[in-house]
Amino acid sequence: MSLMFVGGVSAGVFLLFGLLSFIFFVLWVVTIVNAVQSNFKDPNMKLIWVLIILFANFLGVILYWVIAPGQKRSDFNQFNHLK
Repeated sequence: MSLMFVGGVSAGVFLLFGLLSFIFFVLWVVTIVNAVQSNFKDPNMKLIWVLIILFANFLGVILYWVIAPGQKRSDFNQFNHLK
């Protein structure tokens, strides 16, 4: 029995593609959650980054992790409201 699928592509290629797609999807979701939960210096940057991540997909994820950390507030404390 042969494991050949469409056009002579083996099952291993489909499994590899599926695994890579799943890994990218998880990274994409983590990136969107991180962007939404972050506190940027400029309040509009959160919306801008979410739109970039949504519409630029792979490139947006890479750009976010390279550029966005420099745009976040460093003095942000999630417990500021308890003071």
